[in-house]
Amino acid sequence: MASAVTGFSTAHEEAVAAARERLAALPADAPVRLHKKTSNLFRFRDGAGGLEVDGLDRVLHVDPVARTADVGGMTTYEDLVAATLPHGLMPLVAPQLKTITLGGAVVGLGIESTSFRDGLPHESVLAADVLTGAGEIVHATPDNEAADLHAALANSYGTLGYAVALTIELAPVRPFVALRHLRFDDAASMADACARITAERRYDGEAVDFLDGTVFTAGEQYLTLGRLVDEAPYLSDYTGQGIYYRSIQQRHTDHLSIHDYLWRWDTDWFWCSRALGVQHPLVRRVWPSRLRRSDVYRRLVALDRRYGISERIQTRATGAAGVEPIIQDVEVPVEHLAEFLDFFHREIGISPVWVCPLRLRGDRTWPLYPLEPHRTYVNVGFWSDALLRPGMARDHHNRLIERKLMELEGHKSLYSTASYTQDEFDTLYGGAAYRDLKARYDPAGRLPDLYTKCVLNS
Repeated sequence: MASAVTGFSTAHEEAVAAARERLAALPADAPVRLHKKTSNLFRFRDGAGGLEVDGLDRVLHVDPVARTADVGGMTTYEDLVAATLPHGLMPLVAPQLKTITLGGAVVGLGIESTSFRDGLPHESVLAADVLTGAGEIVHATPDNEAADLHAALANSYGTLGYAVALTIELAPVRPFVALRHLRFDDAASMADACARITAERRYDGEAVDFLDGTVFTAGEQYLTLGRLVDEAPYLSDYTGQGIYYRSIQQRHTDHLSIHDYLWRWDTDWFWCSRALGVQHPLVRRVWPSRLRRSDVYRRLVALDRRYGISERIQTRATGAAGVEPIIQDVEVPVEHLAEFLDFFHREIGISPVWVCPLRLRGDRTWPLYPLEPHRTYVNVGFWSDALLRPGMARDHHNRLIERKLMELEGHKSLYSTASYTQDEFDTLYGGAAYRDLKARYDPAGRLPDLYTKCVLNS
């Protein structure tokens, strides 16, 4: 079994040793779960506890010549970006919420507007030190004896082990991003543009460095094209009274600093802050700007889920039988995007919806999330509630979405509700390969099984 590389700071090595000791000290029959300061999962559980991993949240080294960074697995992208931007560098893919961790994005599939070119965060991992369920620290690279673990980190959700250190690639940036918001009146036209821009990485004679989109209605949807530039005639600010997603409907062009561009979605958690009243002008003026961020909103939602406040209000106001949270990101082949969105508007009815084109970087496949190389997908993100009529199952709408995805050769991320049967899950997420990996890296089953964790939520 490959052993971990040394050479990181003494403090980091001591933190890794402490994590190993804590894992070994847990009772053999105790469920092992990671304890983190923040979470972007939407599988809420009661209770506290878990495996403490203090000290694994540091940026260990940035090499501006090699364009790499060494980071602790619990390092947030907010801290990583703060360390790399002074060198004119950024992660190849920087997920849109500040407190997503490097380890979380690798095992749980982060995505952002560079994904049309640079794929998913795990594809830029050059090496990973992993604390496995067997209590070992395994150094995994694409071509060493633990290459199978390196490949299987993506979509494993900590059920094979926890990344305690990662070496990742970085990409050069410029100080500013020039934006163009292109409107489309139908999803088919938008899908065609997604496919074309992803293939050519250009539009109207200009390079495209960032690409994502926003669907407001079936007849009003936008692709936002970003281009790195050295100068900007002005800079917009969406951390105060301005709200980024609303600007997409109001402006054809815009300019942001690279820092503000990377975090443009965090201030209002895309558009989800409106459910908390933060977008009301009077509330916004008194809500401290330091608390306008995704981790604050997520904690508020967790409290609401625990006590069921908003569900009681909605059911009393509407007479509905219940409320079903629909918090999902799914990948749909671009040629099926229009059909999926037509289904979604008709059967689910949530708006706005985020879209983000994605193509894997090379020829590799990843066993637990088997997207096809050289095929363009579009991530569709939707985060809201749907009302349940009498007789509907608690997962009625989510199950409709899953069935449509299977019909359209799609997948969905597992950070939230999933209702797949075991057979469906195994087919979609590499069940046979996963069991072989589980036997190698967690033979005693100290860590939860992937299906148990992500579907049964236990």
